[in-house]
Amino acid sequence: MLDIQLVVAVLFILVISFVGWKMKSLTGSGAIGAIVVGLSIYLGFSIQGLLLLGCFFVSSSLLSKFQSVKKSNLHDILEKGDRRDIVQVLANGGVPAILSLVQATGQSFGQVVLLGFCISIAAANADTWASEIGTLSKQNPRLLLTFKKVERGTSGAVSLLGTCAAVVGSAFIAIGAGLLFSLSWYPIALVILFGFIGNLLDTLLGQTIQVKYICTVCGKLTEKQNHCHNRGLKMKKFSFLNNDGVNFLSIALATMLGLIILS
Repeated sequence: MLDIQLVVAVLFILVISFVGWKMKSLTGSGAIGAIVVGLSIYLGFSIQGLLLLGCFFVSSSLLSKFQSVKKSNLHDILEKGDRRDIVQVLANGGVPAILSLVQATGQSFGQVVLLGFCISIAAANADTWASEIGTLSKQNPRLLLTFKKVERGTSGAVSLLGTCAAVVGSAFIAIGAGLLFSLSWYPIALVILFGFIGNLLDTLLGQTIQVKYICTVCGKLTEKQNHCHNRGLKMKKFSFLNNDGVNFLSIALATMLGLIILS
């Protein structure tokens, strides 16, 4: 017998992925990654999980297009553009997908895995909102550890606007999770807190271990290894993660911290 809910879920995943590709929010590989993540989340958390993922994907895609002209200079700094490829999709959606597959095993975890799932999406959303909105700040951001002013878009830097956006972005997912999964105020508050912590961890890791290069031609600090048609100089000897690695690690760490508190 045909499972109507499964058909609806698959169609939802395919449509969202296709629209993301058509809107140039996803590359072809990114759309495939979105399908994989979406199916994994459906297996663990059904339609509610997909809708929460949709809240992240739709809001982040719209924000990436918001005042895109003012963000055009960031392409000179960032390693990748605003179209997410499969690596970027998995960097943001990998932890929620893994937790969904754990949930799909049918073992009894209470609300622990569910809240970890919600935290992971809240952390991804907080970081995305902070990046997309924070770069529109009229003031240059400051590095988290040294408070030195740097160019907008620099990983490891924070601004008041971006920090506020991170809190709101985390709360947006937490409230959505509360409505979809009938959560009480306490777990909602935990999701907001650890979602925001995920953004702070992303900023900290972005300043300390994310790979950055100094262009040997123009002297610009950038995430791109090649700039001005020349190979840049690695800024820190012990930096080893690109932005995708930092995103995945910060989401994973925030989720683990949340799970430790909950367990």
